[in-house]
Amino acid sequence: MGLNCAIDGPSGAGKSTIAKTLAKKLGFVYVDTGALYRSIGLYVSRLGCDTKSADEVTPLLKDIKVELRYVDGAQRVILNGEDVSDLIRTPEISMAASNVSAIPAVRDFLLDLQRDIAAKNDIIMDGRDIGTVILPNAEVKIFMTASAEERARRRFEELKAKGQDVDYGEILKDINQRDYNDSHRETAPLLKAVDAVELDTTSMSIDEVVEKIENLIVSAKAEEDRGFKTIPAFRRWFYAIVRFIAAIPFYIAFNIRYEGLENRPEHGSVILAGNHRTWFDPILIAIKVKYISSYMAKSELFDNFLLKYVIMAVHGFPTRRNSADVSALGLAEKYIRNGYNLTIFPEGTRSKDGKIGRAKSGVAYIASTCGVPVYPVGISYKGHLCFRRKITVRFGKPIMPEDLNIASVTKTELRGAGERIMERIAKLVEQDA
Repeated sequence: MGLNCAIDGPSGAGKSTIAKTLAKKLGFVYVDTGALYRSIGLYVSRLGCDTKSADEVTPLLKDIKVELRYVDGAQRVILNGEDVSDLIRTPEISMAASNVSAIPAVRDFLLDLQRDIAAKNDIIMDGRDIGTVILPNAEVKIFMTASAEERARRRFEELKAKGQDVDYGEILKDINQRDYNDSHRETAPLLKAVDAVELDTTSMSIDEVVEKIENLIVSAKAEEDRGFKTIPAFRRWFYAIVRFIAAIPFYIAFNIRYEGLENRPEHGSVILAGNHRTWFDPILIAIKVKYISSYMAKSELFDNFLLKYVIMAVHGFPTRRNSADVSALGLAEKYIRNGYNLTIFPEGTRSKDGKIGRAKSGVAYIASTCGVPVYPVGISYKGHLCFRRKITVRFGKPIMPEDLNIASVTKTELRGAGERIMERIAKLVEQDA
């Protein structure tokens, strides 16, 4: 079975453009489900039948054969032997597709075709109900949206570039009507899957959206290839409640500002590496990361009987500083492979003046051994820590395993990789200098 990525969202959100780009970049098969429904909408419209009538549409399905073919790397839609790839992209056929997609018989007609493709390939499939109905077990689920005005503008520019005489007002009207139809139909309405990552692309470029989803797919692929586990949903829900409650006193005590939240990990089994300013840095990071983390803590803290069990309760484990603690490295790898993140402070000790120190080799070793991305986090504030002090926590873009340039686990390569990680962290902190 291949890895499945489901991209759902309203009409004009850019799903097809993003899905095609990702599929080509990653070597996945792209399945344009909208094209399948558009083909049926075209067929029904040509016969002059009512695209909203199940009684008129259902008998026609036995005469329809839809295929997806790839010609010179581009997907072509074949309806009963005719290439209709361009004919199905008009506003009229878009509305017809929305109408026929609300008919249960049509959805059943195409369901087996879509699932068969997904079962045999690494695929990216976009539509309205991929993550909720077609591929409910997809490893990566995205709900992509944008404002109705922005989606209408994109569609207007697309059709205008093809030489069509179109009116922006009419396109916006069609977009709003289709949104209503898709979200209010009885059969498979447009919904965000509970485990989907929502992306509002209104102010995002194509490259930014592609990079975001690509990181999610690469992370999921790594988990699949290496047999990483996933923390059960009920534990993640409980953790979310605890995290929310724990954040309240910190927001009261300090003026905390978060930046770069679009760079946060959307899956478990990653490393979060930050500079170390305060004893509650792990909490500052955890407040905005929804997946459960494990933590390395200096072994001296475990000498206190009460503190020991508090740290262990939040999946903390001891490490001996200034030495290669093989036991701690093994525990870190075990947590990551069991679906937990690892929050680590590569410097190994707190910096009271905020200056960035040198990284120990442990973070690079764990990242290399597990083959997981490192998410840099910069924590900064000026002056002494006091009540209502402004603290900025900034998430940076992930450092992928291949970017660490660790061909063999030698001291020189680990030291170099550790320095690259600290450089990324330092850049996040320096923005407040």
